[in-house]
Amino acid sequence: MVTSIPISLYIHIPWCLKKCGYCDFYSYVSKTTIPEKKYIDNLLKDFEQDLSLVGNREINTIFIGGGTPSLLKNESIEYLLNSIKKRSIVSNVAEITIEANPKILEYQKFVNYKKCGINRFSIGIQTFNSNLLKKIERTYDFLEAIYSIQESKKNNCNLNLDLMYGLPDQLLENAILDLQYAIKYHPAHISWYQLTIEPNTPFYAKNIKLPDENMIFQMFSEGDQLLRKSGYNKYEISSYSKLNYQCQHNLNYWNFGDYIGIGCGAHGKITQDNGQIIRTVKNKNIHDFLNGHYLNKMHVVSKKDKIFEYFMNVLRLYKPVFKKHFRETTNINEIYIEKKIQIAVQEGFLIDTTDYWDTTKKGKFFLNSLLEIFLK
Repeated sequence: MVTSIPISLYIHIPWCLKKCGYCDFYSYVSKTTIPEKKYIDNLLKDFEQDLSLVGNREINTIFIGGGTPSLLKNESIEYLLNSIKKRSIVSNVAEITIEANPKILEYQKFVNYKKCGINRFSIGIQTFNSNLLKKIERTYDFLEAIYSIQESKKNNCNLNLDLMYGLPDQLLENAILDLQYAIKYHPAHISWYQLTIEPNTPFYAKNIKLPDENMIFQMFSEGDQLLRKSGYNKYEISSYSKLNYQCQHNLNYWNFGDYIGIGCGAHGKITQDNGQIIRTVKNKNIHDFLNGHYLNKMHVVSKKDKIFEYFMNVLRLYKPVFKKHFRETTNINEIYIEKKIQIAVQEGFLIDTTDYWDTTKKGKFFLNSLLEIFLK
């Protein structure tokens, strides 16, 4: 049943104070006043068009990302969320997250976020080291990062901190110190991921050098141990949480759930009653979007791509993959992939039982190699 597949809503706010050299997300540095009212009105029209693909399914999580959503006025965020709730069914216990930049956070913002129903804050710290912050072209310093955490903790216990390791000129002690600072403030969730330089970014063009593989592995190994010893459970490749504080929105992605994506460059995945999965990609040109041109591409996912996308998501999680779940979310019987599973088992990547598949330690370490089996 399609209604048994959870559905989320992602809202993209594309503006930033500054475009970081490593960022490959759709974002714009606003040189004039942000057209908040016009953008939100178009977001809502974009949302209304997607609702025709969703029916009356209940939205379980909302994630306001970017860009830097906290650049918007508090009343704009409140209006946006109230308008979403008027147009759709949003769960009374929905997890609602907003991403924020330490540079523009103060106590009153968090108070207002909480009043309009936001119950999870995600702050993009990346590193506490002021020198490294300059190297990766962030707009704040150590003190501003600490201040943003302190202010958020006054209002909400469900706080995520984004941290990166493997930064240019970062030493092992720098990476561990970042985690120690974060742990000191007891956030409910820490996203700790390796910096990778993507094509079509300024850092890629400049050929920015990162620490070597041995150093990066050492950062990961020691940092992983520290997080686990400090009471954080690793439930996904780069996600650690305290008990009952996993990010429900991201879990829905990784469990191959459905999601509506609205705003410039947003992606969506919506399962239809006939078992087909529709992918949507929204227009990333802000001028076109503000003129009512929302949809860039929409296509039905092929059987082959559906299998690959399923495993690309679920194998990120540190838990077994149940065959019943595979059948229900892909509308494909596991017999169809039996040969691929056998290859993965022979390679030592997977364990195959009657009810589920589980990734071995080798499979987690060579996840890309495991995924290639499902791609072929």
